Amino acid sequence: MGEEARRQRIEEINQMRNEGIEPFPYRFDKTHWADQIKREFSYLKDSETKEDTTVRIAGRIVAMRNHGKSAFFVIRDNSDRIQAYVRLDGVGAENFEVFKKFVNIGDFVGVVGFPFKTHTGEMSVFVKEFEILSKAIRMMPEKWHGVRDKEIIYRQRYVEMLSSDDALRRFKVRSELFRLVREFLQSKDFIEVDTPMLHYLTGGASARPFRTHINVFESDMYLRIAEELFLKRYLVGGFERIFEIGKNFRNEGVSYKHHPEFTMMELYWAYADYNDIMDITEEMINYVVREITGSEKITYQGKEIDFSRPWRRVRMADFIKENLGVDILKDSDEELIAILKKNNTELEIKERGHLIEKLWDLVEHNLVNPTFVTEHPVIISPLSKVHREDSRVTERFELIISSMEMANAFSELNDPIEQYNRFLHQASLRDIGDEEAQMMDQDFIRALEYGMPPTGGLGVGWDRVIMLVTDSPSIRDIIPFPLVRPISFDEEESLSDIEDL
Repeated sequence: MGEEARRQRIEEINQMRNEGIEPFPYRFDKTHWADQIKREFSYLKDSETKEDTTVRIAGRIVAMRNHGKSAFFVIRDNSDRIQAYVRLDGVGAENFEVFKKFVNIGDFVGVVGFPFKTHTGEMSVFVKEFEILSKAIRMMPEKWHGVRDKEIIYRQRYVEMLSSDDALRRFKVRSELFRLVREFLQSKDFIEVDTPMLHYLTGGASARPFRTHINVFESDMYLRIAEELFLKRYLVGGFERIFEIGKNFRNEGVSYKHHPEFTMMELYWAYADYNDIMDITEEMINYVVREITGSEKITYQGKEIDFSRPWRRVRMADFIKENLGVDILKDSDEELIAILKKNNTELEIKERGHLIEKLWDLVEHNLVNPTFVTEHPVIISPLSKVHREDSRVTERFELIISSMEMANAFSELNDPIEQYNRFLHQASLRDIGDEEAQMMDQDFIRALEYGMPPTGGLGVGWDRVIMLVTDSPSIRDIIPFPLVRPISFDEEESLSDIEDL
C-alpha cells in the first residue's frame, strides 16, 4: 500500500493517544450479530424505529458516506453486514468530532444504539455511542482481479477474507462441512480418535514424505502421509468404529487438485467390507452436499454434477479397456507400455503397478458424476484384501467425482503374513528408486499378529469435496493459508501494492 497513507494512519493513532483515546482497547460487550438484528427486527416498517431496544454490535467498517453533520457506515461482522447511522445530535458534538477525525474504513468499531429501518427499507442501527476498537494502519483493498491478484490472495489470505464476503463464506462452508461429517458419523456410532503426525516410518499411502529431525532422540522422522496404520492399531486394541479428521503431508507437486498439506478423514468399521463402505460413503457425501447446497445437483465450473443415489459403479479393468483398448489384467507389460507411449506418457519406472496407474491417469477425466471405480489389481493395492471371487484384483474402490479422486477404500488386509509379503514388494520398489513406495513396518505386522477383525476402511480428501460445493477451481482457494513459493517481505510488498488493487 502507499507508504504515505500508512504514515498518516500511524499519526492518527498518535493523535488519539495525545487526546486520551486508546486506539486498541481491551474488550467490548457485544450483544447482537448483524444478521441477528436483521432477522429479529425484520417486521419494522420503512422509517420505523425501535428506540426502546438497545443493541450492541461490533465489526469492521467496510463502507462510509459522510453528510456533514451525519454519516452512514457499514459494519461487517462474522455473520453479515449492517448499516449504522451516526449524527451530531445523536452522539454529541465532541464525540461526533472524534468520529470525523479518527474513524476510517477498515477500523473496528463498537456501536451502542437502537434498530430502525430507513425510508428505503434498509435495516440499520442508530448510533447513540461508539468506540474505536482497533485502528487499522493499512487501507482495505478496493478490488481483487486477475492472475497477479491470485498470487497476492494466497500469500495474504487475511486481506481477501476482510474484503470479500465470498471468501468468508467459503471458509464458513469448510467449517460447516466438517461439523456435518462429525454429526453424520457420530449418528452411526463412530468414535473420533487421533494418531501421531510424527512417524519413524511412512505407510498407509504411496507418497513421498517430508523428513524432519527430533533432537532429543537424535533421529530422523517423517511427517504423516496417512493415518491408516495407527488407526488399525486401534482396531487391534478393541475399537470397532473409529474415524480421524486431520492433516497429512506429502512432499509432492502443487496443482489445482494437489497440495502438500491437506485434510484427510479416515474411518474404519470392524466387521464390515468394502461394499458396506461404499454404501456409507455414498450416504455421507450425499448428506453433506444436500445440507450445504440444498440440492443433490450442483454446478461445478460450468458442469452439472448429480449426487442423487445410487451412484455408478465400474470395474477399473473394464473402464480402462473401454477407453484405451488394453486389458490391465491380461495384457503384457509391453502392450501396456505401447498404449502409454501412444498417448505420449513418459515412464520413469517400468514396473507393472506404475504402468497401470499411468493408464488410469489417462482415463480418469472421463468421470464427472460420482462413480465408484472398483477392483483394483493387487499390485497397486498393498493394504487391501484380495477379492473373494477374483484373485487378480482386490476389494478396493476409489470414488471419482469431476475427474478427481475423492475417496479410497478397502476391505482391509488383516492377514499379517500376506501383509508382510506386500510390504516386501513395496521395499523392493524403494530399492529401485521409488520414493513413494511404503516402508516395512514391523511393529504394524506385530500388531496384526495379535489379530485385527475383518474391517472396511475409507479415506476421504474433504478439501476436494469443499472445492465442489463452493465451486472453487483450485484446492488452494479452499485451504485458508496455502503454501506459496517463499520470497522476501520486501518482494511481497512490491508484488502487491494493495492500495492499488
